[in-house]
Amino acid sequence: MLLIFLLVNKKQNIFVCLLSESRPELYEEIKLYRNAREREKHDNMAELYAVVSTLQHLEKAYMRDCVRAQEYTAACSRLLVQYRVAFKQVQGDEFPTIESFVSKFRLDCPAALERIRENKPNLIKDDKGNTNKYIAEIVSLFITLMDKLRLDLRAMDMIQPELRELKDAMDCLTMLPEDFIGKIKVHEWLETLSAMSASDELSEAQARQLVFDLETSLGAFNKTLH
Repeated sequence: MLLIFLLVNKKQNIFVCLLSESRPELYEEIKLYRNAREREKHDNMAELYAVVSTLQHLEKAYMRDCVRAQEYTAACSRLLVQYRVAFKQVQGDEFPTIESFVSKFRLDCPAALERIRENKPNLIKDDKGNTNKYIAEIVSLFITLMDKLRLDLRAMDMIQPELRELKDAMDCLTMLPEDFIGKIKVHEWLETLSAMSASDELSEAQARQLVFDLETSLGAFNKTLH
C-alpha cells in the first residue's frame, strides 16, 4: 500500500516525504539551505517579514481604535527600530528597497510601508493645538533611543539626531519647566556627543548610563502628564 506523508523537522530544517510505509529507502530529504550562510539569509528574511507584518497589523489596530495612543506610539517606535536593523541584514542586489522585498513575497502591507516611509508613528493631532502631538513625539523618541542603545547602536551619528529632536520637542511643550530632569539630562548628553566625531561610539558604560537616564526621564515625564 502506497502512503504519502509530509513530515517537517523545523529544528534541522528538513522536509521528509514518506512514499511507502514498507520501503524506507524511498524517504527523500529536501533541505531549505545548503550551508550556514544560506541559513542566515533565510533567517534574516523571516525576521524582516515578521516585523513588517506586525507593523501592518498594529497600524490596522490603531485605525480601528483597538489600541491606546500611547501604547501604539511605543510599539510603533520599537517596530520601526527593529525594521531598520532587520532590513540592513537583507538589503542588497536582490532587495535594494523594502518595496522589492514586499513585492517578492506578496506582502499586502500598505499601512506598514507608509509608516516606514515616514519613519515615525502616526502622531495624534487635535483642534486645540499641538500638545498631544508633542507628547506623542517625546514618548516615541525616548523609546526609539532606548531601543537603539539596547541593540548596541552606539555611534554618535546614530544617537545625536534623535536626541536633538527630543530636546527640541521637550522645549516646545510648555507644560515642562526648564528644570525638568529630562531636559537637563538630554542637554548634558548632547554636550558629550558634540565632543565626538560622527563615527565615534559610546562605551558600554556610557550606553548603559544613557539608557538609565532616558528611562528615568521618561518616568518623570509620565508623572508630569498625570
